[in-house]
Amino acid sequence: MTELELLASGRDADVFALDAERILRRYRGDGDVTAEAAVMVYVDELGFPVPRVYSAEGTDLILERLTGPTMLHALGAGQMSAVTGAELLADLHERLHSLPPRMPHKPGDRVLHLDLHPANVILEARGPVVIDWRNASQGPPELDLAVSALILARVAVDSTHEATAVADVFLPVFLASVGPVPSEALDQAVRLRRADSNTTTREIDLLGEAISAIGEYQAGSPS
Repeated sequence: MTELELLASGRDADVFALDAERILRRYRGDGDVTAEAAVMVYVDELGFPVPRVYSAEGTDLILERLTGPTMLHALGAGQMSAVTGAELLADLHERLHSLPPRMPHKPGDRVLHLDLHPANVILEARGPVVIDWRNASQGPPELDLAVSALILARVAVDSTHEATAVADVFLPVFLASVGPVPSEALDQAVRLRRADSNTTTREIDLLGEAISAIGEYQAGSPS
């Protein structure tokens, strides 16, 4: 059997090349990818930019192979400004939250990605494409915004992170673009990040400082 070419490794999955058109995203733990694939197919059919899903079974997702850089890479390489990136991320949230949820829902609920940040946006020739729908759910849009803001703020307050300077500029522009994030949504976002097995101890330790940073920016007085 031919050994697959490893393209990338994330916190809970590895990505392998199958051919010029397809990749295999294989999760290392237990779980079923069919729910993740179903959300991707659903939003794709409604015109939201995601990789094409070829098949989903067990821990394996076969997806369209994308060739562009991540937004995070483009920001770090100076190919995209933090302002442009933050406005683009806010626009992706707005586009996603304009879609109705798949399942029976409460009034106002929408499709949520719950991990939408620059590393999960691929800049393709056709436009930005959102990847990694493992955490996708449905609920109030402000929760999705809160999770993104919390992830960005956690990087901004982490002096050891290579993207701290970018995140420090990115975060206030993102918050200005999406409007105030309710404290209730931020509290729920904290609970979600704490419960996520992929969140490291250091990241958990920085959540309080991240919330404070968001509060300062929303009050118009970033430190």
